[in-house]
Parts: sequence; structure tokens; C-alpha cells
Amino acid sequence: LVELPAAFRSAAVKYEDFRQRPGFTQPELLAFAHGRLLEGAPLAFKARLPLPPMLMVDRIEQIERRGNKGRIVAERDVRLDDWFFQCHFLGDPVQPGCLGVDGVWQLIGFFCAWAGGMGTGRALGCAEVEFAGQIRPHDSVMRYEIDIVRYQELDASGSAVAVGDATVAIDGAVIYTIKRAKVGIFRRG
Repeated sequence: LVELPAAFRSAAVKYEDFRQRPGFTQPELLAFAHGRLLEGAPLAFKARLPLPPMLMVDRIEQIERRGNKGRIVAERDVRLDDWFFQCHFLGDPVQPGCLGVDGVWQLIGFFCAWAGGMGTGRALGCAEVEFAGQIRPHDSVMRYEIDIVRYQELDASGSAVAVGDATVAIDGAVIYTIKRAKVGIFRRG
């Protein structure tokens, strides 16, 4: 396990408080990825975000639930030295579109955990993905806006599933639309 740098350590958040939070900072998301953010979580709570460099979000500005629906707004700062610009493509650096889709899945999985899902998360697919632009090294901020159209806890299996429609914008211009992205959180026996 990689040690979390001191600059990114965050004080533990009580599980009950975590579920009420309307947003999360980069240090908190890194602590969550390392499994060190929550205090007093149920034993069945195993959710994590991926560690950098696969973590595709820097902050969650808004997360809310309204019944079986919800919303997530999050951002990621584009960095000139992002690892993928060095290899995709030589002389024509661009962020792979699949990483933006993965960021949407990461955020929907986080929503499942924040909403009360227990277990470990897995991406389950999406109905439609459309790209209308690209992310280049000179760009500044990726913005995810995800409307959770359905969140459901499946009592018989202890699983939870969320489905969302998303846009990804770069510096204010929408460049990806993703329909019916689906993530599940599953308890392992």
C-alpha cells in the first residue's frame, strides 16, 4: 500500500457525517481511495475510489440525493504532465476518451457508497457514449455533471445499483455525453 503524502492526509470523517456531506475536497477523495477517510463505517462498507493516476476526479462540488434520484457535480484539473499525454498520441497528445467515461463511473460508484451501498463497486456499462471534443494538455478544468436517474438498494443480495446520465465539459464546453452509465456495489460472500 502506498503511503498517503502528509499534504493529502485528511482527518477521519464519521460515517454518519460522510453520508450527509454535500461535497468533498481532493485530500478527502485521496483519503477515501486509501481507505482512511471514514471512521465507524459498517464492516460491509468496502467501497474505494481508484488511486492516482487512475483517479479521474479532484473534487466533488455537489452531491445530493432526492429519493431514488440524485446529482453529482465534480471537477478534475488538467495537468500538463498527466501520464496519458506522454503516450496518447506521440506528437498529438490527447486524453483517452475512456478515462472520462471511467471518471463518470468512479463518481457514480462514489454516489452509491455515499448513499448507503455496502460492498465493493464495479462499472456495469452504459447505453450510449458520444464524443464531440477532446482534452488536450493546454486545457484547464474537466467538469462532470451527472444526474442519477435511479438508485436502488437490492435487499435480497445486499447490493446497490445507480444509473446516471452525464456530461463532461472542458473549460465550459460539453465534449462528452454519456447515457445510462451504470455502477453496482456488491457484497462478497
